[in-house]
Amino acid sequence: MSSIDKAIGVFDSGLGGISVLKELRSLMPQEDYLYYGDSSFAPYGVKTKEEITKRCRSICAFFISQGVKAVVIACNTATSACVKELRTLYPDLPIVGMEPALKPAVNGRHQQHVLVLATQFTLKEKKFEQLMSRFDEDNTIYRQPCPKLVELVEAGRLEDEAAVNSALREYLKPYDMERMDSIVLGCTHFVFYRSQLRNLIGDHIALVDGNAGTARHVQELLQERGICRKPSSAVGEVRIYNSLNKEAILKLSRELLER
Repeated sequence: MSSIDKAIGVFDSGLGGISVLKELRSLMPQEDYLYYGDSSFAPYGVKTKEEITKRCRSICAFFISQGVKAVVIACNTATSACVKELRTLYPDLPIVGMEPALKPAVNGRHQQHVLVLATQFTLKEKKFEQLMSRFDEDNTIYRQPCPKLVELVEAGRLEDEAAVNSALREYLKPYDMERMDSIVLGCTHFVFYRSQLRNLIGDHIALVDGNAGTARHVQELLQERGICRKPSSAVGEVRIYNSLNKEAILKLSRELLER
């Protein structure tokens, strides 16, 4: 099989990366995708760097065995933990990671009030500290870990309005929403809460995530290497795997993809 015809591997600690897969599919529907959710080890946000790295190396080894042409780490936490190591391990393979979308949230402006919702691991890592240092001199940036938001997605409880609203209110309560300019969805799981968040915060606060930018970056890398399939009327295949390997989690994954 030529490199052009190979699939793109996408993985996450669980189901959050499905939101990135949706963007990739929307931008490049002609491509084939392999999605791997590591739900049996979720959430990554409370694990050690060593534990996360071990899991990510195992998933990448699986992708290599499947002959993928690129890997997308659709997880801010996993990117923080080991993207450099994975790129060193597979120097010839395009590996695209993610980081909280602070830059587009600030968008060259000053005196912005930005709330970053992410996992505990992402917010405490040096990678995020370095990112934040680029913008916090002229702006006020708040950090809020949101473990319950990951758990609700993994449990298939997005339609549990009471539980979702209770968790969102808990995490937003410490902050003055009247002064907030934007909220960064710094975990791919959180993208599924856009509509509920919008109902709670109103229309004056921007909701920012890095999914579309990540998808465009993947497309650019594939085009630079000449391994991007030409657009066509044919829609590529999506294969979904999960370390939990239960039909219920695979069914939920497909439902989220079509949501």
